Amino acid sequence: MSEPEHARPQYGEYATPEEQRAAIRVPAPGAGAGSEPGSASVSGSASAGRTAPAADASPARRHGASGDRHLPPPRPTTSAARPSRTADRVITLILLAYGLVTVASAIPQLWHFAAFAGSWMDLAGIDGTFTNTAQGDLWGRIGVGVFVVGWLVTAALSVRAIARGKLAWWIPLVGAIVTFIVVSVCLTVPLLGDPAIVAHFGA
Repeated sequence: MSEPEHARPQYGEYATPEEQRAAIRVPAPGAGAGSEPGSASVSGSASAGRTAPAADASPARRHGASGDRHLPPPRPTTSAARPSRTADRVITLILLAYGLVTVASAIPQLWHFAAFAGSWMDLAGIDGTFTNTAQGDLWGRIGVGVFVVGWLVTAALSVRAIARGKLAWWIPLVGAIVTFIVVSVCLTVPLLGDPAIVAHFGA
């Protein structure tokens, strides 16, 4: 009786290791697990093709969104800003001119303080004559200097503010108030030093 014929190998008993790996789809050593050598490149190229448009478009969208947030606000046009600047300059120059006229009219009165004090006593209803002439002339001329310096400083600050494009109409007003207060103090000193005035307010 002949030796039974050896059954044909069905599970690759005689196959080489490379043929066995190819039959059961096992990657060769060093290749990525769970994928065929050709499948990784195909899937990678497919995924890259799907995500490339989004990657190209997203930086532009991010740049546009962030760029819009950091953009400075639009500056007002010169045509819209010109009327307010012009009005400010006109008002400032008018106030400076009025202050100059006031200073020019006050200089001769304060320079001869006795005449100024006599007129002030008549308006206040004080009987008598102003006799504190020496102190009056001194403080009257100090008041003249304060008036002149105050106007010059005010005018310089106003012109500087206009040259820098800033509002300047308030500077003549503040300068006039400060100057008037200082001059009033200077005039009060000789008036309160006159005997007739002291006697009138002390009675």
